[in-house]
Amino acid sequence: MSEPADIAAMSFEQALAELEQIVARLESGQAPLEDSIRLYERGAALKAHCEQRLEQARLRVEKIVVGAGGAPGVEPAEFS
Repeated sequence: MSEPADIAAMSFEQALAELEQIVARLESGQAPLEDSIRLYERGAALKAHCEQRLEQARLRVEKIVVGAGGAPGVEPAEFS
């Protein structure tokens, strides 16, 4: 299942900000049931998008190192 086009075009920061708004609205308990379901579905799509963006960023942060033979190699970044 692909994500909605508007979510796919969002930056990580935009998606996270909207996800935080959705969580706050759901936690308030003020949304009617149908709206809550719609918000939850959108929140799930935003969460998946954020996870995908984080994974892309993680891969980009991998260190490039020069191997002993002079050929560039890739060394995974360590996040501790």
